[in-house]
Amino acid sequence: MGEEMVLYEKELTEKIIGAAIEVHRILGPGLLESVYQACLAHELTERGVPFEQEKAFPVMYKDHDIDCNFRLDFLVADKVIVELKALDAVLPIHKAQLLTYLKLSGCKVGLLINFNVILLVT
Repeated sequence: MGEEMVLYEKELTEKIIGAAIEVHRILGPGLLESVYQACLAHELTERGVPFEQEKAFPVMYKDHDIDCNFRLDFLVADKVIVELKALDAVLPIHKAQLLTYLKLSGCKVGLLINFNVILLVT
């Protein structure tokens, strides 16, 4: 079972990255994050990849669910968090943000994708 889950998550990440590369290939850099998010949602739908966009998560604090408007850009198949950026550079705080999202959600896999680059590669 554990190996199947790893393979499934690997297959999901390959599909997500392929979809992101396609979006970037068509649009290129320089647009707002919201544009890439909308187009990636369209591309994932076209590829039959199940996802939730702007998925709300409560933050667990001292055994209480605190609604603090914590939202994931994408939660794919309840397994992979996808955080999008359109920045000149990804900073350590952005990586820390994704790690915190993984911790809070219980997911084991996350992708941080920056569309504001000349060539989107893995």
